[in-house]
Amino acid sequence: MAKTKENPFPSIAQCASIGRDKHTVVADMDGTLLRGRSSFPYFALVAFEVGGILRLLFLLLASPVAGILYYFISEAAGIRVLIFATFVGMKVSDIESVARAVLPKFYSSDLHPETWRVFSSCGKSCVLTANPRVMVEAFLKDYLGADMVTGTEIHVFRGRATGLVKSPGILVGKNKVDALENAFKDKPVADIALGDRKTDYPFMKLCKESYVVPAKPKVEAVSHDKLPKPIVFHDGRLVQKPTPFMALLTILWIPVGFLLACLRIAAGALLPMPLVYYAFWALGVRVHIKGTPPPPAKKSIGQTGVLFICSHRTLLDPIFLSTALGRKIPAVTYSLSRLSEVISPIKTIRLSRDRATDASMIKKLLEAGDLVICPEGTTCREPFLLRFSALFAELTNELVPVAMANRMSMFHGTTARGWKGMDPFYFFMNPSPAYEVTFLNKLPHELTCSAGKSSHEVANYIQRMIAASLSYECTSFTRKDKYRALAGNDGTVVEKPKLSPNKVMGC
Repeated sequence: MAKTKENPFPSIAQCASIGRDKHTVVADMDGTLLRGRSSFPYFALVAFEVGGILRLLFLLLASPVAGILYYFISEAAGIRVLIFATFVGMKVSDIESVARAVLPKFYSSDLHPETWRVFSSCGKSCVLTANPRVMVEAFLKDYLGADMVTGTEIHVFRGRATGLVKSPGILVGKNKVDALENAFKDKPVADIALGDRKTDYPFMKLCKESYVVPAKPKVEAVSHDKLPKPIVFHDGRLVQKPTPFMALLTILWIPVGFLLACLRIAAGALLPMPLVYYAFWALGVRVHIKGTPPPPAKKSIGQTGVLFICSHRTLLDPIFLSTALGRKIPAVTYSLSRLSEVISPIKTIRLSRDRATDASMIKKLLEAGDLVICPEGTTCREPFLLRFSALFAELTNELVPVAMANRMSMFHGTTARGWKGMDPFYFFMNPSPAYEVTFLNKLPHELTCSAGKSSHEVANYIQRMIAASLSYECTSFTRKDKYRALAGNDGTVVEKPKLSPNKVMGC
């Protein structure tokens, strides 16, 4: 890109990234650090995750006004409308929660490769953005390693956002210049400035070198394996980034999807299990079965049941296992909402989190027949397996690993921050959700605890076995790690205070 009167700076492609260890870079966010120039999808995520469908509708209705102001009158005025429509009346703690648990997944999927090449090569980095700081700071500091984040500050009254912004207002144009001068008033001027539009030019002129990120040609986002920190845990209901079109589609689909979900759940709960597989296919739910499942236990000859060891994608894993087998398999679970228990077509048994009590209960259940357990203790959406609790390996040698994988196009069927009772509804609200159930070979006797293996070795082996079949990566993360990252607690369900919390067991 050549320099012109309208564009006085060279393209970022001309910026060298070698030998920048001692340099400081200042970058804009939308259109610069991120490929997308519109911040609407991220405001829409906050609107939906905190305020629900009605807040998303309000934001969508306000977006044409914001667009007209942004492009024809004032960039700052357009952003003010988005901030007001999204934030007014919201608890700041809820906004911070979404910024920490939901937005990083979407931001990281839109990272500009050229900007990241330069940004990551510098010893110190600062992001200067018109976006509300409360929305972007967690991602920029925790996942990209930014040393300083300066953004628009929202006005708060008694813990709630008023929808207004604090002085000096939206950080565009001169406000960005003032913010940069305040940020570096006691420091040398930044070495590199990166921006993408005319309103960035004033702050870019303050730096030693300045480069423009062109809007075209379109480029592929930085691949996940090149991110400085992998995103293992994330929350939120929406699978796809809510562009205005996707937001409208979501709003229109939710009433239809909820009725469809009720029908699918009713079919699973009321029909005989051998028919559920066919009912699901007729209702658009795809169930793919791989491998050879073991036959049912024969109690007449004293044969105990097998323990199915499943990877954990949603709380519906045991139900789809039963669907694949054509018979109801009871499931033991660490936590389940009352509503999920009521609508479940299979028997669910809560673990008490007391090791001795749980071991005794599982042994009795296995004497009665087959049983399923998800030893990760909590779900994981990304291609990772969390650490397996080792308790199951001590209780039986009849272990059958099952690799569970699913596909959702619109809504995630799990949550860490929201009401878990809606998890099955959100899963079945997807237009055509799918589950893949892969039965792996039964664990050989020589690899069980009775052959001298420790329970941790057995749990580790099965974790690796399932991960290999799914092309997933094993981790040592636990339930507590997930909930501390997403919800700020250890994931303990406080429904039965008389029971002592279970210690995390695993390898």
